[in-house]
Amino acid sequence: MTRLLPSLRGIPRVVVFGAVLTVLAIGGTFLLDPYRNFQLATVAAYFCATAGLTLLIGQSGQLSLGQAALMAAGGYGYALTANAMTDAGVTGIPRFLAGMLTAVVVSAALGWLLGLAAARLRGPYLAGVTLTLVIAVPAIAAVFSGVLRGDQGLQIAYDGVPRMLERLIAVEQWQAWVAILVAGVVVTGLAALTGGRLGLRMRAVRDDETAARLNGVRTGRVKVTAFTLSSVAAGAGGAVLCFATQSVSPGAYTLAFSLLLVVAVVLGGLGSIGGAAVGSALIVLLPWALGAATAALPLPVEVAQRLSGNLSILVFGLLLIVVMLVWPGGLASLRRRRRASAPTSGSATRDGGDPRTHGVPEATLSRDVAADASAARADDAADPADEHAPPTDDAADPADGAAPGHPEPVLSSAPPTPHRKR
Repeated sequence: MTRLLPSLRGIPRVVVFGAVLTVLAIGGTFLLDPYRNFQLATVAAYFCATAGLTLLIGQSGQLSLGQAALMAAGGYGYALTANAMTDAGVTGIPRFLAGMLTAVVVSAALGWLLGLAAARLRGPYLAGVTLTLVIAVPAIAAVFSGVLRGDQGLQIAYDGVPRMLERLIAVEQWQAWVAILVAGVVVTGLAALTGGRLGLRMRAVRDDETAARLNGVRTGRVKVTAFTLSSVAAGAGGAVLCFATQSVSPGAYTLAFSLLLVVAVVLGGLGSIGGAAVGSALIVLLPWALGAATAALPLPVEVAQRLSGNLSILVFGLLLIVVMLVWPGGLASLRRRRRASAPTSGSATRDGGDPRTHGVPEATLSRDVAADASAARADDAADPADEHAPPTDDAADPADGAAPGHPEPVLSSAPPTPHRKR
């Protein structure tokens, strides 16, 4: 996209890039059979959740094990609204939009409450809180069984293809279209936000919370915002998954599934939207590929039953170990390594460091920090108490005008004077 439209920068570039990928993905549905389109819709639903999770963990540094619970909140919100709209006689796209809006609102409210707790917790304590949430999902469904239908879950009415598209596409292809469109909107929005000032503040909080607070960043607000955005993405993913499967139940959002989402984000690469897409495809396609390979082998029935469901977990564990040993940055780091090794002019500046810190926002932060340092020196010079203070090395050297003064060179001892020979 940079080569095709070099004049685009910032958010317009992200929006155009996301729109092009969305159109290409929708066009690719014509090349797939119905079952592959259903898998593509599932990948798109998981992509929403993993993109929000990689923003939360990779950008703001907050570990969450409850992403599945947030997806369940979105799924239940969509199912309850869709059933109510069906009883009221509203079907089709208006019913889907109303259900999606409810799912986003419910998951955002739950994520906002979690974010308030996350602003006061760190590390394993935060992970413990989110873990409690995902464990409580079956209990909540059982307590409110009159509304949520307990372990059986909620079923929603069949949502077919709109009349204008009935002769063009099948139901599975329509579900894939909807899932891809929702994923495109959600992920493009997340990418635009992380590429701006909000993403810059998240990375500052992740790297050094104390330093970020000293630079004027409201760390609590940044953490709550990150949790809310991640929850919105998870809720949208849960709603899309409910739309594709026509049901939602607590058994689909277990602790194992929540851990699988974390594994997908780590395998793809923390903080990378592309890595989240790769991880989402892995957790959908790898179990299917292993099941197909196991079915093709002449194994005894007992062995095949033991491998069913367990083999994919074993392979995911081995794959996680191998990726962390060989590519600690995840599968997304392979592309960055190829860019870094390419002998192009100026590549040392563009590809040598963390690509998440590139772009205009970093330059804006540098200007802000330099402006703050200059203002601090101006205040010190205007202070009458420092009128007779000896000049520092920073003031004498005009080349270091943008760097803040540091007292250590003044306090350091001078080198010993060499003895003269008599």
